[in-house]
Amino acid sequence: MTLSRGRGWLVAVVATLAMSVSYVDRQVVSAIATSVRRALSIDAQHFGYLAAAFSLSYLVVAPLAGALVDRIGARRGLIAAILTWSVVSAAHALAPTFAALFVLRVLLGAAEAPSFPSAAQSVRRALPPGDRSAAFGLLFTGSSLGAAVAAPLAITLDIHFGWRTAFVVASLAGLAWLPAWLLVTRAPEVREVLARPDAGAPAPATPVTFGAVLGDPAVLRALLLVVASAPALMFLFVWMPQYLELGRGLEKAAVAGYVWLPPVMIDAGMVGFGVLASRFDRRSAGQRSHVALVLLAAAMESLLALVPKVQGIWPTMVLLGIAGAGGGGLYTLLTADMMARIAPSRVSTAGGLTAAAQSLVYVVLNPLVGRWIDRSHSFDGSLVLLGLVAMPGALGWAVVPMRAHGVVTPAR
Repeated sequence: MTLSRGRGWLVAVVATLAMSVSYVDRQVVSAIATSVRRALSIDAQHFGYLAAAFSLSYLVVAPLAGALVDRIGARRGLIAAILTWSVVSAAHALAPTFAALFVLRVLLGAAEAPSFPSAAQSVRRALPPGDRSAAFGLLFTGSSLGAAVAAPLAITLDIHFGWRTAFVVASLAGLAWLPAWLLVTRAPEVREVLARPDAGAPAPATPVTFGAVLGDPAVLRALLLVVASAPALMFLFVWMPQYLELGRGLEKAAVAGYVWLPPVMIDAGMVGFGVLASRFDRRSAGQRSHVALVLLAAAMESLLALVPKVQGIWPTMVLLGIAGAGGGGLYTLLTADMMARIAPSRVSTAGGLTAAAQSLVYVVLNPLVGRWIDRSHSFDGSLVLLGLVAMPGALGWAVVPMRAHGVVTPAR
C-alpha cells in the first residue's frame, strides 16, 4: 500500500515537528547555560560533561532504538518517545546539583533516541523516491527550528521567571504535538505503512543485525560524513549562546535577539540542498551532482574557522549562519544518499547508527571544548579547529565508489 503524495507530505511535516520538539527540550540547557552554571557552580569543562552525558546516552541507545522502531513501527515509536522525554525534561527544573542534572541529561538522551529513527522511517515509507531528498531536508529543519525557538524562549523565561521555569515550559511542547500525530496517523492506510516491517517489499529472510547494517558501504560512507560535519554544528547548538555572552560580551537579553539566526540558516541549508538533490534525482543527474553539492556544503561549513577574525556582531552571526547552512546541507545530503541505497527494513537501524555517530562526536569533543575554554579563556581556538574538519570528510565521502542511486546493494 502507498499513500497519496499529499498525505505522505503531511506525515513528513508532523514528523518534522516531532524533531523540533525534541530539540526544544534538549537545547534549553545550552540556551540558559550561564544561569545554570552560576546556580549550580558548574565550570565550562563540567558543562561539557553535561552535553556529553546526553550524547553518550543517545550514542548507546540510538542504534537499539532504531532496531526497535524497525520492529514496532514509527507511529508507536514516536508516541512512546515523546511522552517519556517530556516527563524527563520537566524534571530538569527540580535538579538541585550538577550530579542530579547529569543523571537527567543521561535519561533525556535515552528517551529522545527513538525520535530520529522514527521520523526518518516515516519519511522513507510515506513518500515516493523522487520526494525523499527534499523531505529529508525538511525533516532536518526540525532540529534547527527547535533550536531557533528554544534559545530565545528559554532566555526570555530565564530572565523573567528563572531558569527552572524554562525547563517546565519546554516540556509542554511534546504534549502539544501529540494530538497532531495521532490525528494525522489515525487512518488505517497510514497506520499500515508506518507499522509494518517493510513498505512494499517482503520481510527479509534473515533478521536485520547491527553488524549487517554497519557493514553496508552506504552506511559507512554516511558515517564518515556525519563525523566530519558534526563538530561545527555541535558548536552552534551547544556553545554558541555562551560564546555570544562570554566571548562577544553581549548581555543575556541581547543574546536572544541574535541566537536564532544560525538555526534558521541551518534550516535554509537543509531545505535548499534537499530540494536541489531531489531535482537532480528526478532528472537522473547521478552521483556527480551530489558530490558537487556535498563539496559546496562542506566549504560553507568550513567558514566557521574564520569567525574569530570577524569584527562586529552581525557579520559574526552571518558567518556562523553560512557555516550552519553548510552543515545542515551535509546532513540532508548524506541521509538522502544513504536512504536511497539501503533496504527499507534497515532504515531506522541505519538512522540510529548515524545519530549515534553524531553523539559520539559530541561525547568526545564537548568536554575538550569546555576544558579549552577554561584554560585559554577564549572560544577562538575551538572555532578554528572545529571548522577545519568538514572538508577532509567531504573529500573522503566523494571518493568512495558507489553505484547509482536507488540500488540497494551499493558496493562496486
